[in-house]
Amino acid sequence: MRKGLVIAGAGVLALAAAGTAVAVAGGDGAGAAEPSPPPVPATATITRQDLVDTKTVEGALTYSGERQVGTDAAGTVTWVPAEGAVVRRGHALLRVDRKPVVLMYGSLPMYRTLRQGVDDGPDVEQLERNLKVLGYGDDLTVDDHFSYATYLAVKEWQDDAGLPETGQVDASQVVFLPGAARVTDAKVEVGDKIAPGRPALTVSGVRRLVHVDLSTDDQALARKGAKVTVELPGGERVAGKITSVGTVAKAASSGQGDDEGSTIDVDITLAKTPKTRLDKAPVEVELVSERRKNVLAVPVEALLALREGGFGVEVVEGTSTRVVPVELGAFGGGLVEITGAGLAEGMKVGVPAS
Repeated sequence: MRKGLVIAGAGVLALAAAGTAVAVAGGDGAGAAEPSPPPVPATATITRQDLVDTKTVEGALTYSGERQVGTDAAGTVTWVPAEGAVVRRGHALLRVDRKPVVLMYGSLPMYRTLRQGVDDGPDVEQLERNLKVLGYGDDLTVDDHFSYATYLAVKEWQDDAGLPETGQVDASQVVFLPGAARVTDAKVEVGDKIAPGRPALTVSGVRRLVHVDLSTDDQALARKGAKVTVELPGGERVAGKITSVGTVAKAASSGQGDDEGSTIDVDITLAKTPKTRLDKAPVEVELVSERRKNVLAVPVEALLALREGGFGVEVVEGTSTRVVPVELGAFGGGLVEITGAGLAEGMKVGVPAS
Protein backbone atom coordinates (compact mmCIF):
# COMPACT_ATOMS: atom_id res chain seq x y z
CA MET A 1 0.00 0.00 0.00
CA ARG A 2 1.59 3.39 0.96
CA LYS A 3 4.49 1.72 2.86
CA GLY A 4 6.67 1.76 -0.23
CA LEU A 5 6.06 5.47 -0.56
CA VAL A 6 7.03 6.06 3.08
CA ILE A 7 10.28 4.08 2.72
CA ALA A 8 11.13 5.79 -0.55
CA GLY A 9 10.47 9.18 1.03
CA ALA A 10 12.80 8.32 3.88
CA GLY A 11 15.53 7.31 1.40
CA VAL A 12 15.20 10.57 -0.51
CA LEU A 13 15.35 12.48 2.74
CA ALA A 14 18.53 10.67 3.77
CA LEU A 15 20.23 11.40 0.44
CA ALA A 16 19.18 15.04 0.64
CA ALA A 17 20.64 15.31 4.13
CA ALA A 18 23.92 13.72 2.96
CA GLY A 19 24.19 16.12 0.03
CA THR A 20 23.71 19.06 2.35
CA ALA A 21 26.44 17.81 4.64
CA VAL A 22 28.88 17.55 1.72
CA ALA A 23 28.01 21.01 0.53
CA VAL A 24 28.62 22.51 3.97
CA ALA A 25 31.89 20.64 4.53
CA GLY A 26 33.37 21.12 1.02
CA GLY A 27 32.38 24.69 0.19
CA ASP A 28 32.46 28.08 1.69
CA GLY A 29 28.83 27.82 2.78
CA ALA A 30 27.56 30.21 0.14
CA GLY A 31 24.45 29.11 -1.73
CA ALA A 32 23.91 25.93 0.39
CA ALA A 33 20.32 24.58 -0.21
CA GLU A 34 18.00 23.78 2.68
CA PRO A 35 16.45 20.23 2.51
CA SER A 36 12.74 20.14 1.52
CA PRO A 37 10.41 18.50 4.03
CA PRO A 38 8.61 15.32 2.83
CA PRO A 39 5.17 15.96 1.36
CA VAL A 40 2.26 15.59 3.76
CA PRO A 41 -0.16 12.91 2.50
CA ALA A 42 -3.89 13.35 2.11
CA THR A 43 -5.49 12.72 5.48
CA ALA A 44 -8.58 11.41 7.21
CA THR A 45 -9.62 11.89 10.82
CA ILE A 46 -9.70 9.14 13.44
CA THR A 47 -13.30 9.13 14.71
CA ARG A 48 -14.97 7.59 17.74
CA GLN A 49 -18.33 6.07 16.86
CA ASP A 50 -20.51 2.99 16.72
CA LEU A 51 -19.48 0.67 13.92
CA VAL A 52 -21.91 -1.73 12.28
CA ASP A 53 -20.74 -4.60 10.10
CA THR A 54 -23.36 -5.77 7.62
CA LYS A 55 -23.86 -8.50 5.06
CA THR A 56 -26.25 -8.31 2.11
CA VAL A 57 -28.21 -11.42 1.12
CA GLU A 58 -30.86 -12.08 -1.52
CA GLY A 59 -34.54 -12.53 -0.69
CA ALA A 60 -37.98 -12.35 -2.27
CA LEU A 61 -40.97 -10.09 -1.60
CA THR A 62 -43.98 -12.26 -0.86
CA TYR A 63 -47.04 -12.63 1.39
CA SER A 64 -47.46 -14.24 4.79
CA GLY A 65 -48.97 -17.63 5.56
CA GLU A 66 -49.04 -19.43 2.22
CA ARG A 67 -51.06 -22.66 2.34
CA GLN A 68 -53.13 -25.10 0.29
CA VAL A 69 -56.93 -24.94 0.49
CA GLY A 70 -59.25 -27.80 -0.30
CA THR A 71 -62.94 -28.55 0.17
CA ASP A 72 -65.20 -31.53 0.73
CA ALA A 73 -67.49 -30.29 -2.02
CA ALA A 74 -67.86 -32.69 -4.95
CA GLY A 75 -68.99 -31.73 -8.44
CA THR A 76 -68.03 -29.34 -11.23
CA VAL A 77 -66.08 -26.16 -10.58
CA THR A 78 -68.19 -23.26 -11.87
CA TRP A 79 -66.17 -20.26 -10.60
CA VAL A 80 -62.59 -19.64 -9.45
CA PRO A 81 -61.18 -16.31 -8.20
CA ALA A 82 -58.45 -14.63 -10.21
CA GLU A 83 -54.82 -14.85 -9.13
CA GLY A 84 -54.11 -11.96 -6.75
CA ALA A 85 -57.76 -11.61 -5.68
CA VAL A 86 -58.37 -11.09 -1.95
CA VAL A 87 -61.25 -13.05 -0.40
CA ARG A 88 -62.66 -11.88 2.91
CA ARG A 89 -65.02 -13.32 5.51
CA GLY A 90 -68.40 -14.37 4.15
CA HIS A 91 -67.30 -14.47 0.52
CA ALA A 92 -66.73 -17.45 -1.76
CA LEU A 93 -63.32 -19.02 -2.23
CA LEU A 94 -64.73 -20.92 -5.21
CA ARG A 95 -68.05 -22.32 -6.44
CA VAL A 96 -68.89 -25.97 -7.09
CA ASP A 97 -72.11 -26.68 -8.99
CA ARG A 98 -72.77 -22.93 -8.55
CA LYS A 99 -72.80 -23.28 -4.76
CA PRO A 100 -70.20 -21.27 -2.80
CA VAL A 101 -67.46 -22.61 -0.57
CA VAL A 102 -67.43 -19.73 1.92
CA LEU A 103 -64.46 -18.31 3.82
CA MET A 104 -64.87 -17.80 7.56
CA TYR A 105 -62.16 -16.73 10.01
CA GLY A 106 -60.75 -19.08 12.61
CA SER A 107 -57.71 -21.09 13.64
CA LEU A 108 -59.46 -24.48 13.72
CA PRO A 109 -60.21 -26.31 10.47
CA MET A 110 -63.70 -27.59 9.75
CA TYR A 111 -63.02 -31.16 10.91
CA ARG A 112 -66.62 -32.28 11.64
CA THR A 113 -70.20 -31.44 10.73
CA LEU A 114 -71.62 -28.81 13.07
CA ARG A 115 -75.31 -29.30 13.89
CA GLN A 116 -77.71 -29.57 16.80
CA GLY A 117 -76.69 -32.37 19.14
CA VAL A 118 -72.97 -32.15 18.33
CA ASP A 119 -70.62 -32.12 21.32
CA ASP A 120 -69.72 -28.69 22.64
CA GLY A 121 -66.39 -27.38 21.37
CA PRO A 122 -64.31 -24.37 20.30
CA ASP A 123 -65.19 -24.99 16.64
CA VAL A 124 -68.85 -24.31 17.50
CA GLU A 125 -67.88 -21.03 19.14
CA GLN A 126 -65.76 -20.18 16.08
CA LEU A 127 -68.76 -20.70 13.76
CA GLU A 128 -71.10 -18.68 16.00
CA ARG A 129 -68.63 -15.78 16.16
CA ASN A 130 -68.53 -15.61 12.37
CA LEU A 131 -72.32 -15.76 12.10
CA LYS A 132 -72.61 -12.87 14.56
CA VAL A 133 -70.04 -10.75 12.69
CA LEU A 134 -71.87 -11.44 9.42
CA GLY A 135 -75.12 -10.23 10.98
CA TYR A 136 -76.96 -13.51 11.67
CA GLY A 137 -78.58 -14.67 14.91
CA ASP A 138 -80.00 -11.79 16.92
CA ASP A 139 -80.70 -14.21 19.78
CA LEU A 140 -77.47 -16.15 19.30
CA THR A 141 -75.08 -16.46 22.24
CA VAL A 142 -71.47 -16.99 21.17
CA ASP A 143 -70.29 -19.98 23.18
CA ASP A 144 -69.21 -23.57 22.55
CA HIS A 145 -72.79 -24.95 22.40
CA PHE A 146 -74.71 -25.48 19.13
CA SER A 147 -78.13 -24.28 20.24
CA TYR A 148 -81.47 -23.90 18.47
CA ALA A 149 -80.55 -20.21 18.00
CA THR A 150 -77.39 -21.38 16.24
CA TYR A 151 -79.48 -23.65 14.01
CA LEU A 152 -81.76 -20.74 13.03
CA ALA A 153 -78.77 -18.46 12.36
CA VAL A 154 -77.16 -21.11 10.13
CA LYS A 155 -80.39 -21.52 8.11
CA GLU A 156 -80.68 -17.77 7.62
CA TRP A 157 -77.05 -17.56 6.46
CA GLN A 158 -77.48 -20.54 4.11
CA ASP A 159 -80.55 -18.94 2.55
CA ASP A 160 -78.67 -15.72 1.77
CA ALA A 161 -75.59 -17.62 0.51
CA GLY A 162 -77.56 -19.81 -1.87
CA LEU A 163 -76.81 -23.02 0.03
CA PRO A 164 -79.30 -25.76 1.01
CA GLU A 165 -81.07 -24.65 4.20
CA THR A 166 -80.13 -27.63 6.37
CA GLY A 167 -79.22 -25.82 9.57
CA GLN A 168 -75.93 -27.70 9.67
CA VAL A 169 -72.50 -26.79 8.34
CA ASP A 170 -69.71 -28.99 6.98
CA ALA A 171 -66.46 -28.69 5.02
CA SER A 172 -68.27 -28.65 1.68
CA GLN A 173 -69.71 -25.24 2.62
CA VAL A 174 -67.12 -23.50 4.80
CA VAL A 175 -63.33 -23.17 4.97
CA PHE A 176 -61.84 -21.64 8.12
CA LEU A 177 -58.64 -19.58 7.66
CA PRO A 178 -56.92 -17.18 10.10
CA GLY A 179 -57.92 -14.10 8.10
CA ALA A 180 -58.46 -12.66 4.64
CA ALA A 181 -56.94 -14.82 1.90
CA ARG A 182 -55.02 -13.69 -1.16
CA VAL A 183 -55.20 -16.18 -4.03
CA THR A 184 -51.68 -16.95 -5.25
CA ASP A 185 -52.53 -19.93 -7.48
CA ALA A 186 -55.60 -21.85 -8.61
CA LYS A 187 -55.20 -25.62 -8.72
CA VAL A 188 -58.51 -26.06 -10.55
CA GLU A 189 -60.20 -24.39 -13.49
CA VAL A 190 -63.83 -23.79 -14.39
CA GLY A 191 -65.17 -27.08 -15.72
CA ASP A 192 -62.87 -29.30 -13.68
CA LYS A 193 -64.36 -32.10 -11.62
CA ILE A 194 -63.46 -31.79 -7.98
CA ALA A 195 -63.63 -34.38 -5.23
CA PRO A 196 -63.21 -34.15 -1.45
CA GLY A 197 -59.60 -33.75 -0.39
CA ARG A 198 -58.33 -32.33 -3.68
CA PRO A 199 -56.38 -29.06 -3.29
CA ALA A 200 -58.28 -26.28 -5.01
CA LEU A 201 -56.31 -23.11 -4.29
CA THR A 202 -53.02 -21.85 -2.93
CA VAL A 203 -53.65 -18.80 -0.76
CA SER A 204 -51.68 -16.53 1.52
CA GLY A 205 -52.38 -13.77 3.99
CA VAL A 206 -52.51 -10.16 2.81
CA ARG A 207 -49.54 -8.95 4.87
CA ARG A 208 -46.41 -8.29 2.77
CA LEU A 209 -43.15 -9.79 3.99
CA VAL A 210 -39.72 -10.72 2.71
CA HIS A 211 -38.57 -14.33 2.68
CA VAL A 212 -34.89 -15.28 2.70
CA ASP A 213 -33.43 -18.73 2.19
CA LEU A 214 -30.42 -17.99 4.39
CA SER A 215 -27.31 -20.16 4.18
CA THR A 216 -26.72 -22.04 7.41
CA ASP A 217 -23.20 -20.56 7.33
CA ASP A 218 -24.83 -17.17 8.01
CA GLN A 219 -27.50 -18.27 10.48
CA ALA A 220 -25.82 -16.31 13.29
CA LEU A 221 -26.90 -13.15 11.43
CA ALA A 222 -30.60 -14.00 11.78
CA ARG A 223 -31.89 -13.16 15.23
CA LYS A 224 -35.63 -12.85 15.82
CA GLY A 225 -36.47 -9.21 16.43
CA ALA A 226 -33.29 -7.90 14.76
CA LYS A 227 -33.67 -4.85 12.52
CA VAL A 228 -32.74 -5.05 8.85
CA THR A 229 -32.86 -2.87 5.75
CA VAL A 230 -34.52 -4.15 2.58
CA GLU A 231 -33.83 -2.75 -0.88
CA LEU A 232 -36.86 -3.29 -3.11
CA PRO A 233 -37.11 -3.28 -6.92
CA GLY A 234 -36.56 0.25 -8.17
CA GLY A 235 -34.19 1.13 -5.33
CA GLU A 236 -36.78 1.79 -2.60
CA ARG A 237 -35.27 1.06 0.84
CA VAL A 238 -37.57 -0.04 3.67
CA ALA A 239 -36.82 -0.86 7.29
CA GLY A 240 -37.83 -4.31 8.48
CA LYS A 241 -37.64 -6.70 11.40
CA ILE A 242 -36.91 -10.41 11.47
CA THR A 243 -40.11 -12.06 12.72
CA SER A 244 -39.41 -15.74 12.05
CA VAL A 245 -36.27 -17.88 11.89
CA GLY A 246 -36.54 -21.50 10.83
CA THR A 247 -35.05 -24.20 13.01
CA VAL A 248 -34.84 -26.93 10.35
CA ALA A 249 -32.23 -26.74 7.60
CA LYS A 250 -33.16 -27.70 4.06
CA ALA A 251 -31.00 -28.53 1.08
CA ALA A 252 -30.19 -25.66 -1.28
CA SER A 253 -29.81 -26.13 -5.01
CA SER A 254 -28.42 -24.03 -7.84
CA GLY A 255 -31.41 -25.00 -9.97
CA GLN A 256 -29.26 -27.33 -12.05
CA GLY A 257 -29.31 -30.23 -9.64
CA ASP A 258 -26.12 -29.18 -7.88
CA ASP A 259 -26.15 -29.21 -4.09
CA GLU A 260 -25.11 -25.83 -2.72
CA GLY A 261 -25.24 -26.55 1.00
CA SER A 262 -28.25 -25.94 3.21
CA THR A 263 -30.48 -23.02 4.17
CA ILE A 264 -32.95 -21.95 6.85
CA ASP A 265 -36.16 -19.97 6.32
CA VAL A 266 -36.09 -16.36 7.51
CA ASP A 267 -39.17 -14.09 7.30
CA ILE A 268 -38.98 -10.31 7.62
CA THR A 269 -41.90 -7.96 8.32
CA LEU A 270 -41.65 -4.56 6.64
CA ALA A 271 -42.21 -1.32 8.53
CA LYS A 272 -44.40 0.05 5.73
CA THR A 273 -46.23 -1.32 2.73
CA PRO A 274 -43.93 -1.26 -0.31
CA LYS A 275 -44.99 0.56 -3.46
CA THR A 276 -44.50 -2.47 -5.69
CA ARG A 277 -47.28 -5.03 -5.95
CA LEU A 278 -45.06 -7.67 -7.49
CA ASP A 279 -45.07 -11.09 -5.86
CA LYS A 280 -41.80 -13.03 -5.62
CA ALA A 281 -39.90 -9.90 -6.66
CA PRO A 282 -36.18 -10.17 -5.85
CA VAL A 283 -34.88 -7.94 -3.05
CA GLU A 284 -31.64 -7.41 -1.17
CA VAL A 285 -31.59 -7.65 2.62
CA GLU A 286 -28.91 -5.95 4.69
CA LEU A 287 -28.29 -7.98 7.85
CA VAL A 288 -26.22 -6.75 10.80
CA SER A 289 -23.44 -9.21 11.55
CA GLU A 290 -21.69 -7.22 14.27
CA ARG A 291 -22.21 -3.96 16.13
CA ARG A 292 -19.34 -2.31 18.02
CA LYS A 293 -20.05 0.72 20.19
CA ASN A 294 -17.82 3.73 20.87
CA VAL A 295 -14.72 2.55 19.02
CA LEU A 296 -11.92 4.34 17.15
CA ALA A 297 -12.37 4.03 13.40
CA VAL A 298 -10.59 5.05 10.20
CA PRO A 299 -11.36 4.54 6.51
CA VAL A 300 -10.24 1.12 5.31
CA GLU A 301 -7.93 2.75 2.77
CA ALA A 302 -5.92 4.28 5.66
CA LEU A 303 -4.50 0.84 6.52
CA LEU A 304 -0.87 0.09 5.66
CA ALA A 305 0.40 -3.47 5.21
CA LEU A 306 3.53 -3.73 7.38
CA ARG A 307 6.60 -5.60 6.15
CA GLU A 308 6.83 -7.48 9.45
CA GLY A 309 3.16 -8.50 9.17
CA GLY A 310 -0.08 -6.99 10.28
CA PHE A 311 -1.31 -3.47 9.64
CA GLY A 312 -0.58 0.07 10.69
CA VAL A 313 -1.71 3.63 10.08
CA GLU A 314 0.41 6.64 9.11
CA VAL A 315 -0.21 9.30 11.75
CA VAL A 316 0.24 12.83 10.38
CA GLU A 317 1.36 15.50 12.87
CA GLY A 318 2.00 18.82 11.20
CA THR A 319 4.67 18.18 8.56
CA SER A 320 5.86 14.92 10.12
CA THR A 321 4.47 11.41 9.90
CA ARG A 322 4.96 8.18 11.81
CA VAL A 323 3.63 4.66 11.34
CA VAL A 324 1.72 3.14 14.27
CA PRO A 325 0.94 -0.63 14.25
CA VAL A 326 -2.76 -1.32 14.89
CA GLU A 327 -5.05 -4.21 15.74
CA LEU A 328 -8.19 -4.44 13.60
CA GLY A 329 -11.73 -4.96 14.85
CA ALA A 330 -15.07 -4.74 13.09
CA PHE A 331 -15.59 -3.45 9.56
CA GLY A 332 -18.63 -1.50 8.39
CA GLY A 333 -19.62 1.28 6.02
CA GLY A 334 -16.11 1.57 4.58
CA LEU A 335 -14.59 2.02 8.06
CA VAL A 336 -12.53 -0.29 10.27
CA GLU A 337 -12.12 -0.38 14.03
CA ILE A 338 -8.51 0.13 15.19
CA THR A 339 -6.58 0.03 18.45
CA GLY A 340 -2.96 1.14 18.73
CA ALA A 341 -0.50 2.84 21.10
CA GLY A 342 -1.19 6.55 21.51
CA LEU A 343 -4.06 6.73 19.03
CA ALA A 344 -6.92 9.05 19.89
CA GLU A 345 -10.04 10.61 18.40
CA GLY A 346 -9.28 13.60 16.17
CA MET A 347 -5.80 12.52 15.04
CA LYS A 348 -5.05 12.62 11.32
CA VAL A 349 -3.97 9.57 9.36
CA GLY A 350 -2.71 9.34 5.81
CA VAL A 351 -4.90 8.08 2.99
CA PRO A 352 -4.29 7.72 -0.75
CA ALA A 353 -4.74 11.03 -2.59
CA SER A 354 -7.98 11.09 -4.56
